[in-house]
Amino acid sequence: MALELRQNLKLAQQLVMTPQLQQAIKLLQLSRIELIETINQELESNPVLEESTAMDEPASDKNDGGAMAEEQSADWDESNIPTLASTEDQKTPWEEQAVKDINWKDYWEDESKTTLPSYSFEHKEAPNYENIISSSQDLSDHLIWQLQMADLDEEEIAAGLNIIGNLDKNGYLKASIENIAESTGIAAEKVEATLKKIQTFDPLGVAARDLRECLLIQIDSLGFENKLVRTLVSDHLHQIELHNYRAMAKATGASVQEVVEAIDIITSLEPRPGRQYNSDDTHYIVPDIYVYKVDDEYVISMNDDGIPNLRINSYYKEALKEGTAGPEAKNFIQDKLKSALWLMKSIHQRKKTIYKVTESIVRFQKDFLDHGISHLKPLILRNVAEDVNMHESTISRVTTNKYVHTPQGIYELKFFFSSGLPGKSGNEVATQSVKDRIKQLIAAEDPAKPYSDKQIVEILARDNIKIARRTVAKYRDMLGILPSNRRKRPRTK
Repeated sequence: MALELRQNLKLAQQLVMTPQLQQAIKLLQLSRIELIETINQELESNPVLEESTAMDEPASDKNDGGAMAEEQSADWDESNIPTLASTEDQKTPWEEQAVKDINWKDYWEDESKTTLPSYSFEHKEAPNYENIISSSQDLSDHLIWQLQMADLDEEEIAAGLNIIGNLDKNGYLKASIENIAESTGIAAEKVEATLKKIQTFDPLGVAARDLRECLLIQIDSLGFENKLVRTLVSDHLHQIELHNYRAMAKATGASVQEVVEAIDIITSLEPRPGRQYNSDDTHYIVPDIYVYKVDDEYVISMNDDGIPNLRINSYYKEALKEGTAGPEAKNFIQDKLKSALWLMKSIHQRKKTIYKVTESIVRFQKDFLDHGISHLKPLILRNVAEDVNMHESTISRVTTNKYVHTPQGIYELKFFFSSGLPGKSGNEVATQSVKDRIKQLIAAEDPAKPYSDKQIVEILARDNIKIARRTVAKYRDMLGILPSNRRKRPRTK
């Protein structure tokens, strides 16, 4: 069969995302911190764009999303762009279309008509920044300081530094004595002796090689008079994990009551002594939206604190108006101006979209805002998408990494979306509400007779919630709750 080249004409439709549309979608899914970083990067790279401070505008307009648009609309109308129109003979068709795309008058009028409601409230919950320090001491620093204060020779200090360097974040030693001795050239007996000294450092139990050794170090250091405590940890740690009280009582010759008292002491010990010195940074959540109850209605207020308020630099506006800039400068300013306006429009559109989606969620979840998680309703993306006339993918982007402050606490917007289970009178119950109900039931159960998963199913059925036993087990695992045989404790007198 001979190969040949052919030319065919084909008519097809396809969706092409412009750079401006890509930017708008990207901004929509950014978190608050990422948005601020993006704006700051644009401020650095785009000379036409500048940040407007509170001193540059009236105080009454500082919370108005369209105040800047209204202020600049007076300066920018069709009569203010003669210098751009006068260079049409020098432009390519693409550049001509780019100029037409910037409809200054319509843009600013549209911005002024779509300002968001603004509410002022004096009280906003925020972390106490006086309690935030720039750096914290980690476990290694704490132990090295104690090592330097101890009366040790040079070899012991060298071995001690190697031991401290091989501790994990929970304070456990992850290297063997032989490996440390080989790497330092110090006798294994001296390394072992140094390890024993470090194990007396604060926090108690640090540098242990396993859980049993960690607990025994704490028991010996604290000097408990109850000898059964040490016996249980030393010989019956697996039975402690299984909560097998009767087997431990039979093996040790103690009564069940004595075993329960010893277990209470053991559970008061620290199984991970190094975690209090973990250097993980604390991340405070700053809500993107505030929802307040005023009389019988819920009011939504966007949180603009910390987000730069943008405007066009007046120097470049005047350069275009007066025609003082050369052709190359005009093209440069035009490109940067278009980029700046698209960014400003995208940010404002992002704000409007978040506001509309939050407003819809508030309407659907009013009972939750009034009464708490037990009244959370099943909600899917499609419900909100149809309510605000947007696509489900847009709702998904809006609710990602966005947090709302409500009378019931701070939640991510995605929290309000959950599937449902059959409930009373054919109505569905949100899975989050069912999880909360299971948690409440187990918290209030008799420790001597904990509820099995089957019993929880029966209790929920009396509340007209239909759920399978395996679903209860799945939710219990998600909540970090042990099965009934692991929660059971003998009844104490």
